[in-house]
Amino acid sequence: MQIFKNFTIFFLITLVLWLTGCAQFNRIYDQPAYKPHDPSKVVVKVSLDQQMVYVMEGKRPLLVTACCVGIPSHPTPKGNFEVTRKERNKRSGSYGFCINKNQIKAVEAGHGSGRYVGYPMPYWVEFAPAYGFHQGWVWPIPRSHGCIRLHANDAGKFFQLVRVGTPIKIAKTQPEDRTFGLKFGRPKDYNSPDAPSATLVSPSYFEQLKKVFLLEETNSQNKK
Repeated sequence: MQIFKNFTIFFLITLVLWLTGCAQFNRIYDQPAYKPHDPSKVVVKVSLDQQMVYVMEGKRPLLVTACCVGIPSHPTPKGNFEVTRKERNKRSGSYGFCINKNQIKAVEAGHGSGRYVGYPMPYWVEFAPAYGFHQGWVWPIPRSHGCIRLHANDAGKFFQLVRVGTPIKIAKTQPEDRTFGLKFGRPKDYNSPDAPSATLVSPSYFEQLKKVFLLEETNSQNKK
């Protein structure tokens, strides 16, 4: 009888751990992105209050994803802009690392001794001088210095959906907050540790970026 009880307890613990693991796996943040019918009709809307990005083609959402915007002392600018430049393998000109012999130290640009290497900011999409969208940790609160961070699983999709000249509309709120924005959660991995410094300064860092796949429109998507 005791052996049976021990086995039952072991089985229940194992089941709970397995279910917990599945739940954690299912929380991976990876939003669907759809190919536009006409790339010239794509418009990007950013809601600062909700920290959400809506890539729209008319009323059709191509990508809806959470973002992280600027802190009060370094706010993300509001207004109407357009994409002025795209750079997949962008590095920061303000924050990064100094490499001195075998030592790698985090610094601001212009400080420290040694060779400066900027912090990686993959999938850079610039809309104003020194402001752009890029891959980064997406916190539930404003956390950037004015740029708009996108999750690693969605930044490449955003990069592929826009082109130079794509309109960017940034405001406190957007009409899509009350519709599409309510259907999407936020990433939970925002407090995960960075990759090791040696990896961040290596040119090979950009080789491990997630491959981008845009979906074809489905019948159900067309009815929305």
